[in-house]
Amino acid sequence: MSVTLDLMRHGEPVGGRRYRGQIDDPLSEKGWTQMRAAVGNAAPWSRIVTSPLLRARAFAEMLAATHGLPLTLDERLMEVGFGQWEGKSAAEIEQAAPGTLARFKADPVHARPAGAEPLADFHARVAAGLEDLLAHHAGQHVLLVGHAGVIRMALAWALHIPLEHAYGIEVATASLTRLRFDDGRASLVFHGSTRVDP
Repeated sequence: MSVTLDLMRHGEPVGGRRYRGQIDDPLSEKGWTQMRAAVGNAAPWSRIVTSPLLRARAFAEMLAATHGLPLTLDERLMEVGFGQWEGKSAAEIEQAAPGTLARFKADPVHARPAGAEPLADFHARVAAGLEDLLAHHAGQHVLLVGHAGVIRMALAWALHIPLEHAYGIEVATASLTRLRFDDGRASLVFHGSTRVDP
């Protein structure tokens, strides 16, 4: 039995780009506009699953209510905890410790900020959420509204990408990625779309 899984990153939050992690900032007006534009009037899904963080959840709740779709919140789909980087911009991180971000992107497994969630733990919790999703929604087309890190972990899990390469995957704001699972085998249908493709 196949499952089609669309993964949507949230739009821009209040406060703009920063290593937000699990800080619960809401979407900005621009963020709402980005997400509405990506979806338009389309609703090809049978259900929606979302991170509980407001920047993902608020749009998921609105979309589910508009189209009468069942909605599930899953704590396992929260963004990675960034420890000392939470709430900081790239410029602030670099000013405090030049070269830090380049080291992190080159080795996201070991060059993590102090207090950050280990990448293997993050991968394991996202994978557990996805395994449950596939087990319970066979034959369905599911929308997951979440975060760049969650989408990276989903792709790493589904396509067997080593975690040390996960941050080589760019995930644009309010973009969509589609995975199809056939008897447990995953295929990437598209990545980085700015419009829903029925």
